[in-house]
Amino acid sequence: MKSTQSSAKSSSAAAEEHNGFTAEERDAMKERAKELKTTRRSPRGAKADTESEVLAKIAEMADADRILAERIHDIVKTSAPDLTPKLWYGMPAYAKNGKVLCFFQSAQKFKAKYATLGFSDQAALDDGAMWPTAYALTKLTAADEKRIGALIEKAVS
Repeated sequence: MKSTQSSAKSSSAAAEEHNGFTAEERDAMKERAKELKTTRRSPRGAKADTESEVLAKIAEMADADRILAERIHDIVKTSAPDLTPKLWYGMPAYAKNGKVLCFFQSAQKFKAKYATLGFSDQAALDDGAMWPTAYALTKLTAADEKRIGALIEKAVS
């Protein structure tokens, strides 16, 4: 009976180690809570300079992520100038009517193999019963930039 109890304890301890959020995910949630507090504290009608916050966050990124994020920012601003840059979980995002439409997620922040360009359910990318909503990025070619521009334009339509 004793061996059954100890194996149950050790397996539950192992399960506890893998349950819950990673440190990176907890940090992102804390950043999101700060973003929401800042939004709530702003006087009604006052518009915060969210683009400068986004650019500052991009500037803090490691070189590979920063280069991608700067290009994504430029592409979004060119393809859909009406989108509002803002931070979302501490990452650059672009909103339409206050709702996030697309976002950039750095590889370094979540210790991932690649950065990600993602689209929320607000994006008009629906195509049949299944379509991609996130794209892995390691570098951007001219063709990639053109494709992203087209996706952004479609997403806001």
